[in-house]
Amino acid sequence: MAAGLTNRGVLVLESGVEFPGVLFGAEVSAKSIATSKQGKDFGYGEVVFNTSMTGYQEVLTDPSYYGQMVCMTTPHIGNTGVNKEDPESARVWCAGFILNQSCDDPIHWRSKGNLGEYLKENGIPGLMGVDTRALTRHIRSQGVVRGVILPEAEKGMARGLLADLPRFEGRDLIHEVSTKEPYYWSKGQQVQTPVQGQDRYRVVAMDFGIKWNMLHSLEHLGCEVLVVPAKTPAKDILAKNPDGIFLSNGPGDPSAAPYAVETVRDLLGKVPIFGVCMGHQILCLALGAKTYKLKFGHRGSNQPVLETTSKKVEISSHNHGYAVDGNTLPRNAEITYVNLNDKTVEGIEIKEANAFSVQYHPEACPGPHDSALIFDKFIQGMRENVPKIPRAAR
Repeated sequence: MAAGLTNRGVLVLESGVEFPGVLFGAEVSAKSIATSKQGKDFGYGEVVFNTSMTGYQEVLTDPSYYGQMVCMTTPHIGNTGVNKEDPESARVWCAGFILNQSCDDPIHWRSKGNLGEYLKENGIPGLMGVDTRALTRHIRSQGVVRGVILPEAEKGMARGLLADLPRFEGRDLIHEVSTKEPYYWSKGQQVQTPVQGQDRYRVVAMDFGIKWNMLHSLEHLGCEVLVVPAKTPAKDILAKNPDGIFLSNGPGDPSAAPYAVETVRDLLGKVPIFGVCMGHQILCLALGAKTYKLKFGHRGSNQPVLETTSKKVEISSHNHGYAVDGNTLPRNAEITYVNLNDKTVEGIEIKEANAFSVQYHPEACPGPHDSALIFDKFIQGMRENVPKIPRAAR
C-alpha cells in the first residue's frame, strides 16, 4: 500500500458523501468513466457491501455483481492471492472494488498473482485505505446508492457524472450478462456438442448470469447441461427434451426481464424446475408473486436460513438485492426457507409442478456444506419424473 500513497482517490456517492482512499488496480478518471460503455463496466455502479472473509475472486467474477462496486467488510483482502481455479466466469463483472487493506504479497500455494495486478489486468479500478466500516454503516442506514471512484483531484466532477450515467432500477441486466449462444458444459469448458455414450440427466440451464460452480455441481451429479440464453422461449427449450430445467443466478431487478417470467410460466408443470437466486425470483414472478428491492441486500457467506419443516438452520452464501414478497405467493407455493435475520423468503416449492427454488447459493460451500443437498433434491425430482435413459434409447 505504501507505494501508492500519492495516488489519492475517492469514492463519491450520489448523496454527496465522500470516502477517501488510495487508488489501485486499473487507472480511472472522469473521462474514462464517461467514455466507457455507458459507464457500466468501469468505476461506476451501485455501491454494495459483502461480509465474506475471503472468496474475493469468486465475488469479482460472479455475474450477479454486474453494475456494482463491492465494499468488502473484512479489513484484510487479498491474503491468498488469485489463481486460475477460483473464477466463477470468464471475466470480472464488478465495476469497482473497495477495501480497507489490500495484500501485495500473498502467501498461498495456489497463488499466481496479487489482487491489485488482477484488477489491473481486468480493467477494474480499486480503492483501498477506505473506512469500510463507516461506508457499510452508511449503506445500512441510507440504503444502496450509486457512486463513482475518481482521483481526488477530479472529485468535483462526480455530481455531473452521476447525473449523466444511467440508473439501474428497471434495467434488464440479465440480458446484458447472458450468453448469446447456447453451449454445453463439459469438465470446466464450454463445448458445442454433448459428450456421447454417457447415461446422464439432460438439464437445460437458463443463463441469467450463471456461475461456473453451478455448472460444476450439476455435472458432478450426473447431468448433461445445455446452457441457453435468457431469452430462449419455452418451445425451444422443450424441443431439447430436457429431464429438468435449471434457472440460474443473475444480476439486477427480476421484473425487468418479463420474457424470462413468461418462459418459466410456460414451462411450469411440464418438466422439473430448480431455481437459484435470480432463478428463485423469476419462478416466483411466474407464479404471480411480486418482488421488491431490499434496502441494502444480502451479500456474504454467513447468512442463516431456517428450513421451515425440520427447523434446521443452514449457514448460506448470498448475493442479491431483491426479494420475494411472501404475502403475494399463491396458496400452492409452500415457503420452505426463511432468512433468520430479516424473515425474507429464502425458498419455495410447488409440489404438484415438481418445481422449487432457493434464494441463496447452495453450490457456494462458504465453509460449511450445509446446502449441498439442494442439488440432490433436483436430481431426485428428475429421477421420479423420468428414469435415467441411455442416450441411444431417446
